[in-house]
Amino acid sequence: MNTHRVVEPLRTKRWTLNLDLFEEGDVTKVRAVLETGDNTLEARATAQRSPDDPPVPEIGDEYAAGRALIDLGHQLLRAGITDATANGP
Repeated sequence: MNTHRVVEPLRTKRWTLNLDLFEEGDVTKVRAVLETGDNTLEARATAQRSPDDPPVPEIGDEYAAGRALIDLGHQLLRAGITDATANGP
């Protein structure tokens, strides 16, 4: 019995994510761009500081960036579903 296994060569890719953050008063805006080499996905999101909250810019950055990344994640999942459907049996 021959149990030789074919080893596939390692496939490496690099995706680049850029987050641009802008502050306008109590509003933080984020533009997120993901370059996959095959596609470019973009998401935009905002965060608004409540008047009762202390002015801590990092919190707005985190909320706005997190929302943009969630949007990119949803876009990636939709793209995967579309590609799987197009390439399925």
